[in-house]
Amino acid sequence: MAMVDGVWIPILAIACAPVIAIGYPIARALARRIEAKPTSSVPGDVAARLERMEQAIDSIAIEVERISEGQRFTTKLLADRVPAPGSLSTPDRR
Repeated sequence: MAMVDGVWIPILAIACAPVIAIGYPIARALARRIEAKPTSSVPGDVAARLERMEQAIDSIAIEVERISEGQRFTTKLLADRVPAPGSLSTPDRR
């Protein structure tokens, strides 16, 4: 193992100081730039297509709600039409 000459220690210390002084702000700037980037960018045509799909899904949801409301109304009409279980009359059998 070679011995380090005593002159190299101050030279390396003086050389490291500018590297740290310049490198630290550059590293922080790069880190900020990486963090500031959006995770996913959607192209314009895809965004427009997604908007149309959202509108179509909303209109389908409205139609399904109308269908279910009609089904509830029909079920209520049928339930009101059938007599109560205690008031069933027996048909005349001859």
